[in-house]
Amino acid sequence: MTTRPLIFAANWKMNHGPAEARAFAEKFLSLTASVEGRRLWFFPPAISLAALSQALQSRSDTLVGAQNIHWEPKGAFTGEISIPMVTEVGARAVLAGHSERRQLFGETDEQVARKTRNALAAGVTPLVCVGETLTERESGRTEQVIVRQMGTVIQALAAADWGRVVLAYEPVWAIGTGKNATPDDAAQIHELIRMELTRHGVSARVPILYGGSVNGGNVASLLSRPQLDGVLVGGASLEPDKWAEVIDKGSRAKVRPSGGYDLVEG
Repeated sequence: MTTRPLIFAANWKMNHGPAEARAFAEKFLSLTASVEGRRLWFFPPAISLAALSQALQSRSDTLVGAQNIHWEPKGAFTGEISIPMVTEVGARAVLAGHSERRQLFGETDEQVARKTRNALAAGVTPLVCVGETLTERESGRTEQVIVRQMGTVIQALAAADWGRVVLAYEPVWAIGTGKNATPDDAAQIHELIRMELTRHGVSARVPILYGGSVNGGNVASLLSRPQLDGVLVGGASLEPDKWAEVIDKGSRAKVRPSGGYDLVEG
């Protein structure tokens, strides 16, 4: 039986303040049930972490995480937020290296690695994102980019650390564009990522999610591929009914007759 859970991660980006987060949680909980082997993750804006964490505390299958953190625990970093701060209000995970952080705010591979290492040191699960731009894809550099982004993180961590890491492949060209990688495209890159982990002696059981314009219309076809262990979703996670639909359709595509989930052992 696989040790990798099926993960549905919602990245709310700059949406939903505390009041909206509480209202979302109330309706969402009425639409979904806890299912063994499935995890529902939420990454709200930092200001809504406490409200959402409290609103979801009755459900053990949910987890709330921060969209971004600084790698230092405190200091003269105006506008930043630290790992101790987000954990104090309920965060148990953190996004690291999301494409918008890389592309819009200049986050480097080295900074992603530092955030990942320090999240682990604080007992927080890092969800590390990798992915190529359209220019990189069209010039045939997808593999080169993925290997580079992963390599910096691999060098910063011990092999044993990877038992607490989750990865996400999010092609930059497919985020917020309405485009998305085909199931074959996604499966191919997920295989590349897992091969790269194996090449470095890292646990092959690291969950790998796909992110990039995932919605209720394509989640089943994407998760029909055994290489995908879940999804990281933006726009389609902003309304409780639509997010519940994504989770339901994606779960049905992945479920085995025994009630477990069809994930590939590695």
